Amino acid sequence: DICEQLLAAEQSTYHNTLLALRGFCSLHAQDHQGALQDFQRVIEHDSPHPNSCIKALCGRGLIRISAGSNYLTALDYITACQLKLEETIFTIKSYVPWNQRGLLLKVLQEEGQMMLQKKRYPGGSSVSFPKKQTGLCTFLTLKVDAPGVFQLASLLVELDSSDEASQILCADALYQMGRGEEAHRLLALALSRNPQRAPVLARLALLQLKRGFVYDGNQLLKRVIRTGDSSCLLPILDIFQDEDRKLLQSHCRWRALAILKGKQEGAAIKEAIAHLSFAILAAGGYAEDCLLTRARCYGRLGQMKTAIFDFNAILKEDPRNVQALSGRGFVHLALRQQKEAVQDLISALKVEAGAVIPAVLSLKPEAQGLVTGWLLQHGRAALTELVATKDLPGEETLGDLLTMAKALTKICKAAQHHIFYADVLMANGRHQEALKHLQEAFGHCPAEDFARARLAVLQLQSRNVAEAAAPLSALARRDEKDVAFLLNFVDTKKQQHLAQAAAQEGKVLMKGHHYEKALGYHSLAVLASRDSPRYLRRRAACLTHLKKYQRALKDMEKVMQGHGCNSPKTRAGDHCCQGFLLLALAEEEAAVQHYMEALQLDEPLALGTITNCPGRETLTKTFHKVAQNHFEKQRYEEAWKITDYGLRIDKSTELQKLRARLKREASSCSIH
Repeated sequence: DICEQLLAAEQSTYHNTLLALRGFCSLHAQDHQGALQDFQRVIEHDSPHPNSCIKALCGRGLIRISAGSNYLTALDYITACQLKLEETIFTIKSYVPWNQRGLLLKVLQEEGQMMLQKKRYPGGSSVSFPKKQTGLCTFLTLKVDAPGVFQLASLLVELDSSDEASQILCADALYQMGRGEEAHRLLALALSRNPQRAPVLARLALLQLKRGFVYDGNQLLKRVIRTGDSSCLLPILDIFQDEDRKLLQSHCRWRALAILKGKQEGAAIKEAIAHLSFAILAAGGYAEDCLLTRARCYGRLGQMKTAIFDFNAILKEDPRNVQALSGRGFVHLALRQQKEAVQDLISALKVEAGAVIPAVLSLKPEAQGLVTGWLLQHGRAALTELVATKDLPGEETLGDLLTMAKALTKICKAAQHHIFYADVLMANGRHQEALKHLQEAFGHCPAEDFARARLAVLQLQSRNVAEAAAPLSALARRDEKDVAFLLNFVDTKKQQHLAQAAAQEGKVLMKGHHYEKALGYHSLAVLASRDSPRYLRRRAACLTHLKKYQRALKDMEKVMQGHGCNSPKTRAGDHCCQGFLLLALAEEEAAVQHYMEALQLDEPLALGTITNCPGRETLTKTFHKVAQNHFEKQRYEEAWKITDYGLRIDKSTELQKLRARLKREASSCSIH
């Protein structure tokens, strides 16, 4: 009321002062609109009064905080400081209530920091006022720079000399103004009050490096590392100049490499990781060499998932980075993640095999063995599918398989790697190269069955089929799947001749009782003929001589799957054969069923076969045992049937007695 009475008087002395005072009165009374009008009249007056303008700017700044315009608040207080710092301090202490002063200081600190970090308006922060350029408005068209923030920071320090954030803001502004020595003194004073403050230590470290005091810079960086707060660098790096960031990056990288050249203990590796993290931050979050080194360090510490995170960061920017691909592959290897490891290593080999091979060779023997084993397993599966379906899975090509196979021969000169390389060459149609490679790796007369078989296939055009059958049969005894794979490179006509020659040789060996060797030839005949029933029967007979009844039974089951087109005589013989194998495996019930089927198809043939093996007396005992079991379970019809067929084989006394009992038990019904 007093202010309004004075303003209403005709005398206009102290008009602006009274408006500013009334504005603060309205502000304290929560009349923000009335307060803002008074402050605006003072600021826009044609002949502004400096002290009144400062009060108006401070008051308007408070109103803008309430409206959420923190940036404009900072501009008002910077302008007030530029007019007269002492008066601004006095105004805040006199007119801003205690309960609002803490919020005001915090807002000014945060806005000042963002102005220095250039986060408000990229390319500089400038504000202009479109109203008529009268009074203080001409002064308010300004660009906020380091000196303006320095004045704001000086205000904050004066208001609270113990506030560390204000001191740091002041030091940052001094740094950007090129007054590094003053910034250093101010930070050193702040550090003396709190020796473990990471934001202060980090700034001092960079200033020391900039001044050329490398030792002091290292010691300060170590203290930052011990605090465990590397995130304090993030706001600093937005303030530092490009050349200083590069200086910090190169120094931290150099320091990390120096540490890693020395002790390889856990503590040293962790310190190196911290320096590398500083270097990466200084580079803006991406520094390929530092990320690679840090990922390897994490791997040494067993922090595999963190290592993968760094490798992923590199591959996001450069998907064909060989070191990152192979490095991530080795991490997956350590985690025993086979699929992921193989994918990464194959991708790396496709880009630059020459860089991957030395990396694999640098691993421990056990790890090398895993890498080569997994790669070979994957490559062999892909090649087998290619040869079988004429198409490769996924995005791999024959060229990729060739690169992988060639790399395997350089990593480890194991026979299986040379054989795989030759197979890929054969699949690629480069038969002469495959032949040359096999001869260079194993000689012209290799002792290795896998190599001999491949030489036989490659030389099949110029060799006798019977000669080629020998090495292939030797391999068939060891690995039928590999022989089946190799036969894909032999044309159909040659396969037929090969099957005939192998079957003939197997027959000769069987007569000489060389069953083990004969088995290889019969297996080759089966594979080359694509499971011909004739050759399956011969192999089953050979397996029976070797007492490998289970395998023989599998062959006979394949034979019987195609029984629809065979004569009753042939089918009867097959049933007898299968019945004998089942007897040998103690599967008596199933054996009896097969013998009954044979007797039904061709009784004279079946009886002749049974007489030779296993013998009529022996078989009737089995029939009696099975029939007796059915009788005890009151399955009279089945027991009668088995007994009847058993008596066809031999008039066994036991079977006759069982039939008599069956007649008595079933006298009330007909089972004929």
